[in-house]
Amino acid sequence: MSDKMEDAGVGTKACAEEFWRWKEYRHHDESIDWRDAQIVSAGIDIGSVSSQAVILVDSKLFAFSNQRTGFDSPESANKAINWAMEGTGMTLDDIHYTVGTGYGRVNVPFAQKAITEIACHARGGNLMYGPTVRTILDMGGQDCKAIRCDQRGKVEAFLMNDKCAAGTGRGMEVFADLLSVPIQDVGELSLSVEQEPDPVSSTCVVFAKSEASALLREGWPKNKVLAAYCAAMAHRVVTLLERIEVEKDFAITGGIGKNAGVVKRIEMELGLTALQTRYDSQIAGALGAALFANALEGKRRKS
Repeated sequence: MSDKMEDAGVGTKACAEEFWRWKEYRHHDESIDWRDAQIVSAGIDIGSVSSQAVILVDSKLFAFSNQRTGFDSPESANKAINWAMEGTGMTLDDIHYTVGTGYGRVNVPFAQKAITEIACHARGGNLMYGPTVRTILDMGGQDCKAIRCDQRGKVEAFLMNDKCAAGTGRGMEVFADLLSVPIQDVGELSLSVEQEPDPVSSTCVVFAKSEASALLREGWPKNKVLAAYCAAMAHRVVTLLERIEVEKDFAITGGIGKNAGVVKRIEMELGLTALQTRYDSQIAGALGAALFANALEGKRRKS
């Protein structure tokens, strides 16, 4: 995958105070001519916080987009796919099969089928990290999922924690705003402490925020407060992983997979090193959905 990305930004009038706001972006591989393809498939992942669209051309990654989910799932789906297709000459009519996934999967107006995000993350993770991956941690905007899969990316078992945002991307956004630290800088800043502090509350983001505010008033520097929160997030999801019994190889998908402060602390608690990938961890669900779409279109043509 090319490193070339097109940054949509957040608009010229975006407020500098919105430290939680991550950059939306898209990519397409200009070396692939989709007009020569046998099958063009798409996956649309409408999550609680972000939405991704992935387009495959004969099973090869051609284009993707990643942007904030709006208040309307069908509109978010349309925006995601249209942005992914932008500048390619492709239209919806050129896509043979589309699968929707994520919280808004049943509200993707142009999808032929909806498949759970658990199945899609396992399938997408299998391509992104290779067939050796057996345990996938999907750290999403509002929940975390621990998934065990086989060498084909088929789900064997899973557990989900969706009771609180404390161990999710939305919780991290709350802390970025609280501390006035750009969210993309949170992970590395949290690792700049000389000694690991005790974690803050890991059971409730409201309690964690209140505790962090008290620590700031006591004179704690921002990096130490962030270290305490990242440690709390890591411990919370490790508890979930231990319940499903982690098997090697291990990988992390979702936006928090980009946060080195959380990832390294998860690795330390587990005694494992997470697999690396050339893909973007946030597109795993949409990628898996697009792979399912490709297979379903191939099956349809054979019937």
